[in-house]
Amino acid sequence: MTPLLLQQSYSIVAAVSPYLFYFTVYSFLGWVLEGSYNLYSTGTFRKEGFLKGPFKPMYGCAPLLLLAAHEIRLSFPLFLLLALIIPSAVEFVSGWLLKGIFRRQWWDYSGMPFQLQGHICLKFSLYWWGLSLLCFYGLQPLVNFLYLYLERVWILVLPIALLLFTADLLWTFHTRRRGLQLMQLMQVLEPPELGEG
Repeated sequence: MTPLLLQQSYSIVAAVSPYLFYFTVYSFLGWVLEGSYNLYSTGTFRKEGFLKGPFKPMYGCAPLLLLAAHEIRLSFPLFLLLALIIPSAVEFVSGWLLKGIFRRQWWDYSGMPFQLQGHICLKFSLYWWGLSLLCFYGLQPLVNFLYLYLERVWILVLPIALLLFTADLLWTFHTRRRGLQLMQLMQVLEPPELGEG
């Protein structure tokens, strides 16, 4: 590898490194938030998510999109509107994709007023809005400080973190697709009910 190519590779890693750190931190905090909400509402911390590990990528995506919106210097009222729209859009697209790919809905707001296909509802969109503003103005400065403090270590850990996240994603995708295929096979092999046919 030539020194110029090595320098360019390092520049790319250095440019995306903080965003991958933010994504990882917020995905983990989303897992903690959902577990805590589940503990409060059902009495158990563990709530099955799409991934097997302690990450909820949906919670990592929304803050990154809000950071991107903030970096293009939008007006404050427009940013407030995006803080409402972005998390709900991420939640809707995530729910729609998961249901489309795996034929399963991990959350369902269909019993709530002002919902859309059970993927989003007004009540939780308002929760996400408040949480987004709290995250952006309260938590993000601390997460950024943490990144600056841990930057040298994070650069070394980043390849391992990416490998673990990718392995979790691939393993989860494989096992969930296999589970879906087994479920479809069971439906085909299931004997007809008495009185049918």
